[in-house]
Amino acid sequence: MKIFMTGSSGFVGTNIAKYLNPLEYSFVNYISNSIFPKSIDAYLHFAGKAHDVKKLDSFEDYYKVNTEFSKKVYDAFISSEAKVFITLSSVKAVRDEIDCELSEEIIPNPITHYGKSKLLAETYIFSKPIPSGKRVYILRPCMIHGPGNKGNLNILYNFISKGLPWPLGSFENKRSYLSIQNLCFVIKELLNRHDIASGIYNVSDDQPLSTNHIIKLIASSRNTPPLIINFSKPVIFIFAKIGDFIKLPLNTDRLQKLTQSYIVNNNKIKKAIGKELPIDSSEGLINTFKSFSKNA
Repeated sequence: MKIFMTGSSGFVGTNIAKYLNPLEYSFVNYISNSIFPKSIDAYLHFAGKAHDVKKLDSFEDYYKVNTEFSKKVYDAFISSEAKVFITLSSVKAVRDEIDCELSEEIIPNPITHYGKSKLLAETYIFSKPIPSGKRVYILRPCMIHGPGNKGNLNILYNFISKGLPWPLGSFENKRSYLSIQNLCFVIKELLNRHDIASGIYNVSDDQPLSTNHIIKLIASSRNTPPLIINFSKPVIFIFAKIGDFIKLPLNTDRLQKLTQSYIVNNNKIKKAIGKELPIDSSEGLINTFKSFSKNA
């Protein structure tokens, strides 16, 4: 199978290239301003403007990359000989916060430019009929992790690896994560299977985990005991409020992100594939944390 891919140098792109057998799959990688190929079997569109947690970038960049460039890639797919189109959106195209399990049936209402730009791309892709013989898949992953990945999990790992106790043990939450191995498995199934209907699919590991459990997994990956302190919530809230006015490790925004729940329902994709995901949540995270240790 000959595959055209955007975002080949990104985390997902580099991992899918390693995951797929080179004797069965070959890649044509997008280079800036290059021509989109017509004689190709599949399009993998992974290029995108990631969520800017530091809020340093212009909001127009999200729409330029996540919306307008996605339109160009999809139009190229439609006019090509390719039969399969797979692109990565995000659960944030639906909601930034949610108090129930996030399913595909929930009406999107993103509040950030990142989420809005992703939703606009989704809307465009399914705004016109899919030509006969073609299949189109929009995947909405939650937080993707794996060996070599940098992000919030790496920041948390660095905090715990310094021997510092986790002070938010009194907060119990549940969050969904996505191992890169499980994501690659899903993508391969969609490339090869003709019996999976076009559509939007959430992608996550099976088991949502609490931040306290994540702390324990980090400690386990380092063969050290977890250090978790159960400070009272009122004390933590006061400390976070003070952090809104002076520079402290914790403020109200960071506290919310560390302690809120975000559970993603993956029943639709699992039912469509009809197979279990190859790796469970804890095992995938342990592998990720061990890679952090090797690269330290």
